[in-house]
Amino acid sequence: MQIMSLPSVMVWPLLIVVAAGVYYIYNEIMRFMSKSLVRNKVVVITDAVSGVGTECAHLFHKGGARLILCGTSWDKLESLYDSLTNDANPRETFAPKLVILDFSDMDSMEEVVAEVVDCYGCVDVLICNSSVKMKAPVQSISLELDRNIMDINYFGPSTLAKGILPTMISRRCGHIILVNSIQGRLAIPFRSSYAASKHAAQAFFECLRAEVQEYGVIVSTVSHTYINASNPRSNEKSAPKQSSLAAFIASQLNHGVRPSVLANEIMQTVNRKRKEVVLAHPIPWVALHLRSLFPPFLFAVLASGVKDSVLAEQMQ
Repeated sequence: MQIMSLPSVMVWPLLIVVAAGVYYIYNEIMRFMSKSLVRNKVVVITDAVSGVGTECAHLFHKGGARLILCGTSWDKLESLYDSLTNDANPRETFAPKLVILDFSDMDSMEEVVAEVVDCYGCVDVLICNSSVKMKAPVQSISLELDRNIMDINYFGPSTLAKGILPTMISRRCGHIILVNSIQGRLAIPFRSSYAASKHAAQAFFECLRAEVQEYGVIVSTVSHTYINASNPRSNEKSAPKQSSLAAFIASQLNHGVRPSVLANEIMQTVNRKRKEVVLAHPIPWVALHLRSLFPPFLFAVLASGVKDSVLAEQMQ
């Protein structure tokens, strides 16, 4: 009987292996196709010298896109330019164009928009990747700092999108992508200014999506947990131990995603024209649903987490 039942026992592992193989082949095919889909496209990447921006730059450059790389440091932009062009085939790739862009200087935005558009006369894909983070109690954050965070995380991307939008509407095509945090959907304690700016950006681009759909312009939001450029395990060792459910949720939110993973997700969003992407672990997903279905429970959990952290600090 045992010999006869052996094949049936092996069916599920075999199915899993086959399914994994099919999924791998599908992803490889889509990755290969994605490179050809962005060829000759004019792609603007803000904060191109960041971890995610650099990964996006390499990915889209290899795909043959006409890149316009934006950042606050000319030296870092030139260094990225060199890393992209040194080993590149000039027959298959285009040399990127560099533009100084600082969202904290809103007075310069009109000139920056004109410079970006003048590079190729149009923009096919705008990737709004810039962001500044802040972790502090509400009462310790000055109004000046609040405004600076709003400029970089909200007013900057929205102003740039508004400036480039007319060229997309006139051509009746284009794709605008907001690389946003999951805290644009779920606010947690001690991130008031950051979460507020991300909520504002999320709302703006969702409104924009509906308004420009008739012109053939696509607007996407990619919401992720924290960017983790280092080894996740090292972060887990150094994290303070807390017993509350809120601390567990916070640790999941801080677990982060790798820049390369997020860059691939952005590329897939462009190619598949997806409008909303949430890149998060199961716990943040559960927290998002709790926020919609059982908000009092989530609020209580988050509040208890704050009390636990304050008590832990007092005991040290």
